Amino acid sequence: MNLSITNLFKVPEIRTKILITLGLLLVYRIGFFIPLPGVDFRPMLEQSQDLGGIGKIFGIMNALTGGSLQSATIFSLGVMPYISASIIFSLLAKAVPAIEAVAKEGQSGQRKINQWTRLATVGICLVQSWFVISGTLGATEGSRDLLYPGVREWFGIYAMVVMLALTAGTMFVMWLGEQITEHGIGNGISLIIMAGIISNLYPSLSVYFQTGWDRSGWQNLLLFTAMFGAVVVAVVYMTKATRRIPIQQAKQARGRNVYGGQQHFLPFKLNQAGVMPIIFGSALLMIPAILGQALHSTFLEQAFGQQRGFWFVTSFTVLIYFFAFFWTSMMFQPNEIAKNLQEGGSFIPGIRPGKPTAEFLEGTMVRITLIGATFLSIVAVFPSLFRGSHGNLEQVMVYFMSGTSILIVVGVALDMVEKLNALLVMRNYENVVKEGEASGSGSGWGRRSS
Repeated sequence: MNLSITNLFKVPEIRTKILITLGLLLVYRIGFFIPLPGVDFRPMLEQSQDLGGIGKIFGIMNALTGGSLQSATIFSLGVMPYISASIIFSLLAKAVPAIEAVAKEGQSGQRKINQWTRLATVGICLVQSWFVISGTLGATEGSRDLLYPGVREWFGIYAMVVMLALTAGTMFVMWLGEQITEHGIGNGISLIIMAGIISNLYPSLSVYFQTGWDRSGWQNLLLFTAMFGAVVVAVVYMTKATRRIPIQQAKQARGRNVYGGQQHFLPFKLNQAGVMPIIFGSALLMIPAILGQALHSTFLEQAFGQQRGFWFVTSFTVLIYFFAFFWTSMMFQPNEIAKNLQEGGSFIPGIRPGKPTAEFLEGTMVRITLIGATFLSIVAVFPSLFRGSHGNLEQVMVYFMSGTSILIVVGVALDMVEKLNALLVMRNYENVVKEGEASGSGSGWGRRSS
């Protein structure tokens, strides 16, 4: 099935879904131009860049969620609180038996988990909004000058109002994502994250182009484009790569008929953990930098303040490996898969059912996770080293080329293409069925009339 824009807009249902998705994403982006009340948002960007570790956290959160923490807008938090709550409940569903039992109740259990996730999102929003206020508006004495004169005397009450406004903005963004999932194309939250990441590229390119078009500028631009293309190709290849384990269904004799005996495949993604190891590793590596700045530790500031230093690269790589295996072990249950295969009358050729099958699956997943963690480490560390040799590149461009951003953008784009292809296939199948029914009824009418 060839996926083209012409074929997509020829189908009314797909065209409507595309327009709804684009319209809701436009509403999402408009929210980043609505500043918080009482804030002179224009100098916020320059002010937050001088906050050390907090400013680095703002930069990472901006790149991941499309947020605008440095400009203090109504959608500053983006969808990061909802993502954090979803990750927490995903881990709890595997670690806490009570929550795991609720998750296995089907649609009713999933509705309960979603409701708990929304409530947790509100709490996380309140906490993160306080850090945004204290870090951006109250971290230094000069930051208070960003507020209008009537607000400075009532900063406590104003902080509560801003916390509620930021929480309401995040909940509205979460509602937009749910509407895109229901009435649009693809996962709404994933599309919102991808739109936020892509939106950060144009300002960086515009600033980069304003520096001039000398020979060095052209060389840096061509080098950036070539490396970006190579990283995208590698990410697409690793995202689509799977390890297919053959599954043989046992034959069953019922009377004179023999059923089963078919061969299937159990696909395991090569990058089973996705972007979670990079996100967790980046979050933990901000702690030593902040502690070094707070404790005036020269070693911590120099070791973890520069993203191309030996200690930073080594620690980041170790954390990625650790969280890749940790996340995979939490989400992948070989004993449960082996039990389901045995109960369904299926087995892996050459492997005995039960415990040997579980051990084989666990060993296979360990080798796959090792390859995936190595790939994530290379993709995550490479942009920092690239920026180190070309320091005039904008930080947001580096974040856009980073492992997290590319993995999210490529993964969401591939998922959206697959869903559009599925919609086109379903549409053509419905047309074939309708034509078959029409021709069948016509031939039947002809036979009856004769």
